[in-house]
Amino acid sequence: MAPNAIDLAAELQFALSLADAADALTLPRFAARNFTVDLKANQTEVTEVDRGTETLIMDLIRAQRPHHAWYGEEHGSGGDGEYTWVIDPIDGTSNFVRGVPVWATLIGLVHRDRGPVLGVVSAPAMATRWWGYEGSGAFCNGHAIHVSDVTSLYDSHLSITANDAWNSAGKSQNIARLTQTVKRVRGFGDFWQHMLVAQGAVDIAVDAIGLEPYDIAALVPIVHAAGGTLSDRTGTPNWRADSAISTNTALHNDVIAILNS
Repeated sequence: MAPNAIDLAAELQFALSLADAADALTLPRFAARNFTVDLKANQTEVTEVDRGTETLIMDLIRAQRPHHAWYGEEHGSGGDGEYTWVIDPIDGTSNFVRGVPVWATLIGLVHRDRGPVLGVVSAPAMATRWWGYEGSGAFCNGHAIHVSDVTSLYDSHLSITANDAWNSAGKSQNIARLTQTVKRVRGFGDFWQHMLVAQGAVDIAVDAIGLEPYDIAALVPIVHAAGGTLSDRTGTPNWRADSAISTNTALHNDVIAILNS
């Protein structure tokens, strides 16, 4: 192992322990429905559970990985290191607020040069957890997962979040063409659609425009470890982008071509 290398298998165990700690906080509060809700400056919802979960995770990172940096949705960034933990304490806060069980804690480990190398997505209200890291396979609840082998758009299943920003980007016709080309369209949303691509249950996931790095970082290693591709809407691998398109790889170029034609 190179002098500056780390053991990603060991980091996975640490990430899973962070997910355990987060689940122990978020799930009881979700079930009890006893939390406050505020609006951030961008008018998106945030709860005290979002903030408390990120504080819990970051405290554990600072204590157990002091040589790593950190970056979260609610409390910003800090530290200085070759590796950064990127955290979304509750992806799908609106679902959490409304009592919809489709929400998750996203935990990503990002290398300064290589980008996201490890990801854990923990959705305790769905009793489901996904993980994967660079050089390993991808897993869901401990079972190996892989993307589908569908090679034709006409046979593919698509999940899409076509928000107003796609219209503002002048892509309404492109979105319409894509939905008319595939066999089936659904809107699973947020992290879940990308994990369904990793599982092979969905072939394409087109997310909303307007994402942040903490929405994407944890997803990339899992999709890639499952044999898929995740890029921004131009086809560029960029975890800091404002969009995320994941596919089973075989369909990626065709999807990107339609979205940018």
